[in-house]
Amino acid sequence: MKYYAGIDLHSNNNYIGIIDESNKRVFKKKVRNDLKEVLRQLEPYRSGMEGVVVESTFNWYWMVDGLMDNGYRVHLANPSAIKQYEGLKYGDDVTDTFHLANLLRLDILPVGYIYPKQERPVRDLMRKRLKLVQQRTANILSFQNLVSRNLGRRMSVDTINKLETEDLEHLFGEKYLVLSAQANIRAIQFFSGIIKQLEKSIKKAVKLRVEYKKLKGVPGIWDILALTIMLETGDIKRFAKVGNYSSYCRCVNSRWFSNGKCKGQGNSKNGNKYLSWAYVEAANHALWNYDYVERYYKKKMAKTNHVVAIKTIAHKLARACYYIIRDQEDFDPKKIFV
Repeated sequence: MKYYAGIDLHSNNNYIGIIDESNKRVFKKKVRNDLKEVLRQLEPYRSGMEGVVVESTFNWYWMVDGLMDNGYRVHLANPSAIKQYEGLKYGDDVTDTFHLANLLRLDILPVGYIYPKQERPVRDLMRKRLKLVQQRTANILSFQNLVSRNLGRRMSVDTINKLETEDLEHLFGEKYLVLSAQANIRAIQFFSGIIKQLEKSIKKAVKLRVEYKKLKGVPGIWDILALTIMLETGDIKRFAKVGNYSSYCRCVNSRWFSNGKCKGQGNSKNGNKYLSWAYVEAANHALWNYDYVERYYKKKMAKTNHVVAIKTIAHKLARACYYIIRDQEDFDPKKIFV
């Protein structure tokens, strides 16, 4: 007898459901988040187990790794691509669990990529760096707004990075404005220090693989950004076509069209938000430093707005990087910026 298991994972418990090859429910139980307990419940069905589906939630690492280490064939379900029957009037953990198991039985389960266990810690450290960069940027923007409101001028990021807290009294004068500015500058310096420490550790822990080294020849991509793209992309062979990769990078519009008219939107969050950030960051840096990118940007701006223009550049860079990684080509601006 063949069995298929689904596990609906939550923060402190999970629900296990098992069906046989005829979709008959043979087991269901809610258990605490303890690997030994999960394995104990699955053990009677182990010999006939075709696979176990775990929903890709924020805390899937321990469950997936534990099951794989114990010899189970594990599938990581992609929740954003799974759609329940719209006529269903009631849904709970039980229906969700057995739905996952049945999708596996029918071989139509949308799956996510199980990133190699040994590489996850460095990738997550890189993601932590990104969060800190975003917090630093928020403080830079806050300080720029403070300057614009009270001094009527704009201050560049380079100038802000050179400021010390004692400079702010001469800049603003007023006591509470100085305190507000000091809070921003201290936060910027604090985050900058941590970011440098993380970057140093990341560079020691991981090096650019051979197939990713040519990324440093792409406009806007430097060492850390190339490492980010490598760690988030993984094996490029898992993307059959360039369109699959650019979609995964959230560089493709999520809209439904019929007869030339937009009939709605899909899930715009389907994909990797970290790769999306990386290519948008590269697009902004390329715009500042490369004339041909600036010319292309101005051409797009004549027809659309800044956000769309930057996203278009990011899309082009993502497509170029796909071929560079897969085919080991050198970057050629004539192929994308014409």
